[in-house]
Amino acid sequence: MRVATLNLWARHGDWPARRAVLAEGLRSLEPDLVAVQESVVNDSYDQVADLLGPAYHIVHQGSAEPDGTRASIASRWAFGEVWAARMPVTGRVDLSEFAAWVGVAEVRAPSPLLFVNHKPSFRLGEERERELQAVAAARLIEEVLDGREWPVVMAGDFDAVPDSASMRFWRGLQSLEGMSVCYRDLWEWAHPGVDGHTFTPVNPLVTGGNWPLETGRRIDYLLVRCTGNGPSLRLRDCRRIFDRPVRGVWASDHFGVAADLG
Repeated sequence: MRVATLNLWARHGDWPARRAVLAEGLRSLEPDLVAVQESVVNDSYDQVADLLGPAYHIVHQGSAEPDGTRASIASRWAFGEVWAARMPVTGRVDLSEFAAWVGVAEVRAPSPLLFVNHKPSFRLGEERERELQAVAAARLIEEVLDGREWPVVMAGDFDAVPDSASMRFWRGLQSLEGMSVCYRDLWEWAHPGVDGHTFTPVNPLVTGGNWPLETGRRIDYLLVRCTGNGPSLRLRDCRRIFDRPVRGVWASDHFGVAADLG
């Protein structure tokens, strides 16, 4: 099973050129499950369907910014039930933005699983909000599981570095708000000690946009929930995607992450 996550950066920049690179790359990658952030869906256009083609089932976040920017989940297999929640955990969360959302989808793969797209608050100073949103998302997942031992694959642009409290919570390194969980960080599992930045000034779309002084962070993740003594799926490979220009074109201001699981 191949899983990927990518922030599409909506239709900013040279969208026709970026679209060609994204469509070509995603169709070559052939992921089975895809979590995307900053996808544009409106009455006349579905960016995710456009890029992936007709072979996917797609679920979109219900709320969106005025231009249709939101988050989405895609799967080669049909979806069963889908659960979603906005997370206005403090007065600083702006619900006119697409962030502060989690979507949980039952995937009717040969062995059922849950696929989660988590998009918490993005501002640098809102780690408290990300902590509370992590707890809210984790509680929703546990409620959905209701004791079932289904594998859970979580993906997303978490806007938090590995050592932040919210990511330490997900990785089972600390509790928050009286709760603890444990998810295996697939990049860390495959590449211990390698920074793996996904939002970096190496990409000129980062420093040429709203983040001119960005120094580089790993903020895009694939995670697998642990049960008993370890993760519920075996990792075969994990790598960054769209981390270099194609024909001089950078696909997005984020690098994505893809993993093969078994």
